[in-house]
Amino acid sequence: MRLRLIIAAILLVFIALTVRIYYFSVKSGDYYAAVAQENVIKTRLIPPTRGQILDRNGEPLAINKLGFSISLEPHLEGAELENLVGKIANSFDELNSTKIIREYKRQNSPYNHEFISIVDFLDYNATTEKFTELNLDDRVRIAPSAQRHYPYNSLASHVIGYVGRVTQKDIDFDKNLTNIDYIGKSGVEGYYNKILQGEFGSRKTKVTVLNEVIEELEYVSPVSHDIKLSIDMRLQEFLRELFSDKAGAAIIIDVQTGEILASGSFPEYNLNPFVTGISSEDWAKIIEDLDHPFTNKMTSGLYPPGSVFKMGVGMSFLNSGLIDKDKTYACRGYIELGGRKFRCWRGGGHGKIDLISALRQSCDVYFYEGSLEVGIDFISEDLMRYGFGRKTGVDLMNEYIGTVPNKAWKREKYGKPWYNGETVNASIGQGDVLVTPMQVAKYTAQIASGKGIVPHYIKEIDEIPLESEDANLSAEMLNLKAKFAPFEVFTPFELSQLPYVREGMWGVANHPAGTTYKLLNDMSVKIAAKTGTAQVVFIPQNEIVRMRESDMEYYKRSQAWMTSYGPYEEPKYAVTVLVEHGGGGGKAAGPLVRAIFEKLLEMKYIKIPEPKPATPQKSKKKKK
Repeated sequence: MRLRLIIAAILLVFIALTVRIYYFSVKSGDYYAAVAQENVIKTRLIPPTRGQILDRNGEPLAINKLGFSISLEPHLEGAELENLVGKIANSFDELNSTKIIREYKRQNSPYNHEFISIVDFLDYNATTEKFTELNLDDRVRIAPSAQRHYPYNSLASHVIGYVGRVTQKDIDFDKNLTNIDYIGKSGVEGYYNKILQGEFGSRKTKVTVLNEVIEELEYVSPVSHDIKLSIDMRLQEFLRELFSDKAGAAIIIDVQTGEILASGSFPEYNLNPFVTGISSEDWAKIIEDLDHPFTNKMTSGLYPPGSVFKMGVGMSFLNSGLIDKDKTYACRGYIELGGRKFRCWRGGGHGKIDLISALRQSCDVYFYEGSLEVGIDFISEDLMRYGFGRKTGVDLMNEYIGTVPNKAWKREKYGKPWYNGETVNASIGQGDVLVTPMQVAKYTAQIASGKGIVPHYIKEIDEIPLESEDANLSAEMLNLKAKFAPFEVFTPFELSQLPYVREGMWGVANHPAGTTYKLLNDMSVKIAAKTGTAQVVFIPQNEIVRMRESDMEYYKRSQAWMTSYGPYEEPKYAVTVLVEHGGGGGKAAGPLVRAIFEKLLEMKYIKIPEPKPATPQKSKKKKK
């Protein structure tokens, strides 16, 4: 019995050993083969070169300067590290030994066997002089490198944007950025970062245990993408000249497609210092400037629109069915409401006035009376449909939506009821109404063309136009094409009423009673326009003689607007101008609008239709 137990135990041990040997020799074979494969096959990602940004004429707006980077072998210490870094730093004026050593030590570790990058970029010409000497040192590795560069410095800075170093916050948001050093931070650099970034390539090699390459197994080239914008840098330069002593914004937009031909937020700022990291002194100058150069006023600046709001309010009046184009109100210079007087800009009043003449002369009382009849909720719903109180969809980052107030909005924000006095203020673009210049440009273009448009700067990707009908367009292009396609914004009834609003805008510039007739009536190209003067500070309604804008402190003067489109008969471009603290819209913004249209004519972006030749009349033969 005992013998049987001993034999059984021996058999069990034998079986267990056999199973274990089978597992190590057969079952674990695939696993260890994979481990061995990892030891000998190495895959290295190859970053793509960031794509260029060009203007519509092929002028480079964002390029990559060629240069070199410097890396040091790991595990250097003490005097050896200090001497080597000192030698490199003494070769280039812009390098600092202390900073380089600190960065080296931060990346160095016993487990790191890769060269450590200490300098991302050095100018090509400066490096070539020292290249041979440094390259002879096996502890130093010099490799080709590129740095983003903006040839125009500050011109169109808010459109182009800039790149900056990837932060941990960026990586937390998008894990794919782990192997990227720089990404777009603003403007189209940020909005189209994924396209401009391109696609990584890879190199798969067989290496020894000492990391020596034996064989290249596979090579996939990285892919870069260039983009072309719709802006013309010659026009950008012209806008900058117009705003040389002013702050504000200007936008020139194609009313049929939404393409932006030129635009700017002023003052502008130099993009290049942001690539390598702007100094604290230069940053302080920017953020302490009271004209806010860092803010993109086109999309992130919020302003009361003043009277440029009146076309949309007038459209809502007609849409309500309560007011038609011929209905008149008597303007005696003010209305009384709740024991207060709400004044018209013309103290003596405009007399009996209808929609077209109210737009032409910018009568406030007409809009006071009409808004009380129609109601704020109906008006705000229409204005939001026309594009206010929501993003325009423009291809720039950090777009603000503004405010189109109504009863529900006030209840939610302040927990208070709505008053009729707020309705009349909102009807003339004052009170709580806030808009961006991009919203005003979009809405003006829609009035001109009768269709919804999405403002955009993208024109081509890799020389393929956005409007291409090629059936093999990439998914990215198809998405952009759909995003920026025109759409229906007005109802059939509204489309039938648009001519009356357009006629009112035409009268602003071309009718003797128009608010800018003297300035615009003799232009070579006939345009439709609307001025706006939006108060920055509260002016009591009981103040009979108001202080002139020119007598006010600069930052208390009104915002000056003019929005327009032309040519009137065959609209091509809408031009929206905002001059911060310019005072009267016609006086401050009007000359700029006129100059812009004259420039468009000079550059042949718009043409004056040739007059049709008169049909010759046949001479009548006299009867004999």
